[in-house]
Amino acid sequence: MKIGCPREIKPQEFRVGMTPAAVTEAVAKGHDVVVETGAGLGAGFTDEDYAAAGAGIAPDAASVFAAAEMIVKVKEPQAAERAMLRDGQVLFTYLHLAPDPEQTRDLLASGVTAIAYETVTDARGGLPLLAPMSEVAGRLAPQVGSWALQKANGGRGVLLGGVPGVRPANVVIIGGGVVGTAAARVAVGMGANVTVTDRSVARLSYLDDIFMGRLTTQYSSAAATADLIRTADMVIGAVLIPGAAAPKLVTRDQLSTMQPGAVLVDVAIDQGGCFETSRATTHQDPIYEVDGIVHYCVANMPGAVARTSTQALGNATLPFLLALADKGWRQAAQDDPHLRAGLSTHGGRLTSAPVGEALGLEAITPDRLLAQ
Repeated sequence: MKIGCPREIKPQEFRVGMTPAAVTEAVAKGHDVVVETGAGLGAGFTDEDYAAAGAGIAPDAASVFAAAEMIVKVKEPQAAERAMLRDGQVLFTYLHLAPDPEQTRDLLASGVTAIAYETVTDARGGLPLLAPMSEVAGRLAPQVGSWALQKANGGRGVLLGGVPGVRPANVVIIGGGVVGTAAARVAVGMGANVTVTDRSVARLSYLDDIFMGRLTTQYSSAAATADLIRTADMVIGAVLIPGAAAPKLVTRDQLSTMQPGAVLVDVAIDQGGCFETSRATTHQDPIYEVDGIVHYCVANMPGAVARTSTQALGNATLPFLLALADKGWRQAAQDDPHLRAGLSTHGGRLTSAPVGEALGLEAITPDRLLAQ
């Protein structure tokens, strides 16, 4: 298969879809790989690194899209990239379609076979291609939140870990999954007073065990959230409904109950955000204020640590990438129900029920599509 890896063009996105190590693996299996010049520079990989791994170097994105049977990316294709997609081509990347009707329409119009990293599953019910970036974003959340808490940035001027004689910051983490657990690990390590909420008692029990009493667990409810945010210095939104839009768990009216200068970090912003007042921001302009509350809603948080993120994502995607290249998307999806769960569009048809529900579009299941 001819595999193409273009340079990411979303603002301040420094990751790249394939590492030189992934290129080496693909070439060893007989596939051709073409990488756009400069695609890996943000993650510390040069054109020479890719050429040494066996890739061809293309002068621009148009050359990559024209040559490749499968496009491997990190972020959802931007409008200019969607215009270059075609029927019969495979797109393997993060999509986050539920809050993005324009992208969904364009993918359907192109006829491309789009497979979303974020909905590929595993035998344990996890999301193996989302998990590494969730881990990175979770670990980053308390760091960027503590920066936003600084007075010069509009925050309350509270040090996350406090000092002797002065209490630490109160950090509330909504969601105890991969993001929430990673965020708790860093926030606890920084000395904050941490509360994690979740609707799974089993998950709360697990967190209580692994943190050995160093954080507080709270069953998640609207009333509990409303109570906790009143005294929170930082609230980290870490909720996920696979493939669907994130639920709005903090309303604008509730901002008036919070302490002025408190910080909201919305890690769910890729799926539309879990705070009513969230809107996507960039690393270049990461924060804004609503009713005295600082919002950090960068839609590609892991891009800030592009080398670590690229390597972690590449480790997770490589087995699926090779399966798609070795077998073709149809056979690979038939053989692997977990990869099949990532199928989002094909031939102008939507194959993700959560996206269909969110956008009011008709969807068929991947199983039904493959049976036709």
